[in-house]
Amino acid sequence: MQKATEVKDLIKDYGNFRALKGISFEVNQGEIFGLIGPNAAGKTTALRVISTLLQTTSGEVKVFGYNVIKEADKVRERISYLPEEAGAYKNLSGKAYLKFMASFYSTSNEEEIEIMERGIELAKLGKRLKNKVSTYSKGMSRRLLLARALMINPKLAILDEPTSGLDVIISHEIRRIIKYFTKKGTTVLLSSHNMLEVEFLCDRIALIDKGVIVETGTPQGLKEKYNAKNIEEVFINAIR
Repeated sequence: MQKATEVKDLIKDYGNFRALKGISFEVNQGEIFGLIGPNAAGKTTALRVISTLLQTTSGEVKVFGYNVIKEADKVRERISYLPEEAGAYKNLSGKAYLKFMASFYSTSNEEEIEIMERGIELAKLGKRLKNKVSTYSKGMSRRLLLARALMINPKLAILDEPTSGLDVIISHEIRRIIKYFTKKGTTVLLSSHNMLEVEFLCDRIALIDKGVIVETGTPQGLKEKYNAKNIEEVFINAIR
């Protein structure tokens, strides 16, 4: 089976600072793969490289066999990226925002409506879709943005801290939506510093610390390897 993502010896420097120190991992098609670690571990940098937003210093990254540097357009046709600090146009209503975004990914009015209606169903904001985004809570905005990222049925959804700062109920709903889309064929690559949460969400994870991958495997397999109760304990033991 073709890999959804292949990262080999990826190095990324910002001036004299090396954010990624030769990391390697693979994401299989149809799985939820988590890049897990504390803040400033290098998670967002890795996702931005995979999303074609950052150039590599060295190493190779492929998405469905396409090189993210040499074949960036091919990669962009197959992915959707949701940054942690993403925002919607606040002067638009939620529905108008979804319609506007759908117009970029459609080739006909019928397709635009189909994509927009899929987004409306995903967002589950009801009558509030008629209100301006500026009136939304953080949870409502995040649901709208996740709907925008998934309504196009991307082959690979890249989600940076998808539940960051959200309450338990909204986080649970977002996890449900993510799982639903993987069952429909979308591969998900996400980052998070919430190790307990992704333990229940991800099929496989890579633990990253200070720009280095310290472990990769299934949550259950890693817990057994380190005789740990949870992934937090695995991480602490792995970096000692």
